[in-house]
Amino acid sequence: MAEPFDAKSFLKNVPEKPGVYRMQGEEGYTLYVGKAKSLKKRLASYFRANVDSRKTQSLVSRIHDIELIVTHTEGEALLLENNLIKSLKPRYNILLRDDKSYPYIYLSSQEAFPRLAFHRGARKAKGRYFGPYPSSSAVRETLNLIQKLFPVRQCEDSFFRNRSRPCLQYQIKRCTAPCVGLVSEQDYADDIRHAVLFLEGQDNQIIEELVKQMETASAQLEFERAATLRDQISALQKVQERQYVSAEGGNLDVVAAHLENGVACVQVFFIREGRNLGNKSFYPKHVEDSTESEVIGAFLEQYYLASHENGRQVPGQILVSALPEEDEWLAEVISEQAGRKIRINAHPRSERARWLEMGRNNARIAVQSRLNSKASMAVRFEALAEAFSLEEIPQRIECFDISHTMGEATVASCVVFDQDGPRKSDYRRFNIEDVTPGDDYAALLQAISRRFTRLKKGEGVIPDILLIDGGKGQISQAVTALQELQIEGVSVIGIAKGPSRKPGEESLFLSGIASPFILAKDSPARHLIQQVDGEAHRFAITGHRQRRAKKRNSSILEEIEGLGPKRRQVLLKHFGGIQAIERAGVEDLARLSGISKQLAQRIYDTFHND
Repeated sequence: MAEPFDAKSFLKNVPEKPGVYRMQGEEGYTLYVGKAKSLKKRLASYFRANVDSRKTQSLVSRIHDIELIVTHTEGEALLLENNLIKSLKPRYNILLRDDKSYPYIYLSSQEAFPRLAFHRGARKAKGRYFGPYPSSSAVRETLNLIQKLFPVRQCEDSFFRNRSRPCLQYQIKRCTAPCVGLVSEQDYADDIRHAVLFLEGQDNQIIEELVKQMETASAQLEFERAATLRDQISALQKVQERQYVSAEGGNLDVVAAHLENGVACVQVFFIREGRNLGNKSFYPKHVEDSTESEVIGAFLEQYYLASHENGRQVPGQILVSALPEEDEWLAEVISEQAGRKIRINAHPRSERARWLEMGRNNARIAVQSRLNSKASMAVRFEALAEAFSLEEIPQRIECFDISHTMGEATVASCVVFDQDGPRKSDYRRFNIEDVTPGDDYAALLQAISRRFTRLKKGEGVIPDILLIDGGKGQISQAVTALQELQIEGVSVIGIAKGPSRKPGEESLFLSGIASPFILAKDSPARHLIQQVDGEAHRFAITGHRQRRAKKRNSSILEEIEGLGPKRRQVLLKHFGGIQAIERAGVEDLARLSGISKQLAQRIYDTFHND
């Protein structure tokens, strides 16, 4: 058995200088990495007789050795600590998992008709970048909103330069078709200027300009243009109502934490130019017996000191729900990296105090939700992001499936899942017309085009992941539909089920990657995909059978073995129609005279299974 660590002898030789210490276990693995302005004072605090923290007691009991790295400055120690934590991932450090680059909205500047686009990665192209945004869905939502207000093009330059007629965006009034000269450079430049003002939070200035233009148009009897301007003003005013920080401009991040039952959540709200761009949740690891200040301190260090590596801009002020122990030291180093003064504030006033309280409430709700569903849907969504190396955990999944009988009565289903499970109010079916019977590719292309055209019009939320029942061919159709509608940032996953089509034998394909993904049978990500795909299949089958029965002028009930005319009449009289029978459970069906438990099960399976 190894000798216990001799702290007394060790501390005699520790210098009172800034630096980093690595506490190591018996086999040489790193237990904990820390920084200190004075190594001697900090390390001595671990070996006091009256240490209350169980986490510290557990750590000290496992120490076999401590390595020291003396640095020239306190700032150098903090940066080195952050790098070591990221590379070593010690068991007793609070760990933040966030190595992603954040998305921006990019405005090109070198063309006569600039474009707005989703952007992630190095910001090398000439133009302006607005953000960062907390997620790709936040960027898509903002771009979609801008297209409604100011129809600026969002298509790729290669698509723009090769048009001979307006695309679908022009038909749905989301673009003015500069590609074929249907708008002047001056009018287009006005839309660009207004879009920029909108992204900068200058809504009032835009409204004032539009009001003047509307009055001028009305005076000149251009009533159609005046009505268009009136609608723009109304839409902008509605947007203003949804913004909570409009009285105060400026850029800031709101960072709030909540800890409960060994689970911690840090919520970050992104406020840019006085506009709320959305929020993002983080769940640090190894937070047992930690305080809110410790979690906030670890988060600020790992999140903001890594900002220069992924191109994330640090705002001038960071509001926090609790000050870390060495907040001034941390603010000094973050400021040095950012090249300007950064303030960390835990006691804001007025509107900013309300934002901080909102951050606290969101963090608390997120922790309680995670505790309630820790082993279910949230874990499956995280596992899906990890399995496919996605930039962020998806918030919304849509899955399409095609059902028909030898090409007859083709129906496409669309089901929607988020981290709360299925969102049945968002399910949709599409009766497929004008395609060759049995052509699943064409049916899928039509269904996705129809669905996402509606989403672009604002009838729903664009998903992060699009699941397709099929392989590379089906993925190609889905990608084609998304490209035609200029929708970016949606990952397309195909489920190739093989000849036997047995569950558990699927090969999964991600758009843009040739090799299939094979997930373990016990993978939560696989379970999620199977659940969503199964629901899409059920929903498509049910819709197809109903359409086929209607087309044949017969009832789906006639297909059920053992259910004769009298029993069908009993069912219809009792429930009042096919839809009510579909909603009934096995027990409800079996209560009726002449309907056995076995027959009730067959009736139920007809509506709910393949």
